[in-house]
Amino acid sequence: MKRVQSPSSINTFLQCPRKYYYQYHLKMPTSPSIHLIRGSVAHLVLEHLFTLKPSGIAATYKHDLQIIVLELLKNYWNKALPQLESLGLTPQEFNYYFVETQQMLLNWLKQFINRIEQLMQTAGLSFSEAFTALRPITEIEYTSSTHGVHGFIDAIEEYQGTVRLMDYKTSSRPHITDAYRLQLAIYALLYEEKHGKRPQHVGIYFLKDTEQLLPVNDDLLLHAKVKIEEIHAATDGANRIEDYPMKPSPLCKWSGGQCDFYDYCFNNKPVPKHPPAKSSTQETLESV
Repeated sequence: MKRVQSPSSINTFLQCPRKYYYQYHLKMPTSPSIHLIRGSVAHLVLEHLFTLKPSGIAATYKHDLQIIVLELLKNYWNKALPQLESLGLTPQEFNYYFVETQQMLLNWLKQFINRIEQLMQTAGLSFSEAFTALRPITEIEYTSSTHGVHGFIDAIEEYQGTVRLMDYKTSSRPHITDAYRLQLAIYALLYEEKHGKRPQHVGIYFLKDTEQLLPVNDDLLLHAKVKIEEIHAATDGANRIEDYPMKPSPLCKWSGGQCDFYDYCFNNKPVPKHPPAKSSTQETLESV
């Protein structure tokens, strides 16, 4: 049976097979980061937003939605405080990342409201009807036993037969990288296999900027299939560290930090036979 991979595990292998070995084969723990934590918080805010009943939002929906998003942010940020405090941020850094996350969410909300108002004007819908029409299905897990891969799609948008699969990113650069493209290609493959139809587009909401889309075509789906099979061929049955060579790059060490496994690769730190269990901090973070 094929090991079930994910877009994250596949991209980790492509970045560095040795890192994949430590993280996914030995299951060695990784350290939380501000980017991971605030990304999780932002995802939860948007996921919760779409559970609201639009009929409960007044005619002053612009103001109401802003207040709702800000309150959701405060709520999930406070729930993540144990993880945030474990990072050792200065008060200035802590405030900077909170304000930046707030600005990201309000930027996304402004664009979402524009889409709502455009639909209200072109289709003659009320706010409640437009909100409902644009409301995505959120955070759905798809698994393919055929390809041995699974993934969580942040938002599945469907309106009048047109389907878009969207992901939220807090990246500073609004650019669909090779890693993002592969992630989206896998989502499109999973969706088509399950529903028997192809989404028209996949894309990313760069919360700091705007959305970027890719058309779903044969080339994109073939790209996903090839990369998935490449990883299975390299990892299925491969149990030795020698099967996972190091791939040195600027992602090993940078000015502000280093890979969680840097010392094992470059400073001869002994690899534990039995990796330590996840810390309470990591377990809590994964539940946020």
